[in-house]
Amino acid sequence: MAKLFLLRHLKSQWNLDNRFAGWTDGPLAKNEAIKAIDLAKQIFHEKIDVVYTSSLFRNMDTVARIFEAVDVKYPFFIHLDGGKMQKWGNFDDISQNDIPTYVSENLNERYYGKIQGLNKTEIKIRYGEEKVQLWRRSYKEAPPEGESGKDVYKRTVPFFKKYVEKNLKSGKNVLVVASHNSLRVIVKYIENISDKKFGDIELPFGALIKYELESGGYVKMLS
Repeated sequence: MAKLFLLRHLKSQWNLDNRFAGWTDGPLAKNEAIKAIDLAKQIFHEKIDVVYTSSLFRNMDTVARIFEAVDVKYPFFIHLDGGKMQKWGNFDDISQNDIPTYVSENLNERYYGKIQGLNKTEIKIRYGEEKVQLWRRSYKEAPPEGESGKDVYKRTVPFFKKYVEKNLKSGKNVLVVASHNSLRVIVKYIENISDKKFGDIELPFGALIKYELESGGYVKMLS
C-alpha cells in the first residue's frame, strides 16, 4: 500500500515575528533546522519516491533540511508552471541519487491580501479578534482582497488529485511539504471533513501526518 506523508514547514522568521506570512518569502527561524533531524527519521523510515512542495522558500528549505539531516538521496527540484513542467532541462533521466521534488504555487499558503506581512496582534486591534479569527479559520470567509479556505481548496485539491493521487495509485510513496492552509484543505478532502468543521483542522509547525491509500480510501497511520 502506498503511503502519503503531509508535512507542514518548519517555523519561519515571520511566523516567529507574529506576521501573516502568506505568499511572502523569508528564511526559517533560527534553530528550527535542528527539528529536521527528528522529522527526517520519521519520514525516511519509509522509502520516499517523490516529493511535492510549494514555491515558497520556507517550504523548499524545509525539504532541503530534512534531506540534509539523514544519509539518503537528494531532492532534485523541478518547477511546475500551470501544471506543466517548465522546460529548463532534461528531467527524464535524473541521477539515482536524486528524488524528484516537484514545486508548484498550487501548494502555496493562503494569500492574505491587504493584511499580508502585517502583525497579527495589530490586525486584531484594527478589525477585531473575532473577525480576524473568522478569516483565519473559516472555510468561506476571506481577508480583504485575500483567499478563503474555499479558494485554497479550489487550486490545491485538483492539483493533489492530478499529481499526488496519481503517484499514490501507481504504488509510490509521496511526501508533501506545504503550508498550513494548503495542507488543511488536503486533509479536508482526504478525511471528508465538512465545511463547518474546517476550522477544527490544526497543524502546528513541523506537524507530520501519515496516511496509507487502500482500495477503500485513505487510512490514517499512527505515529
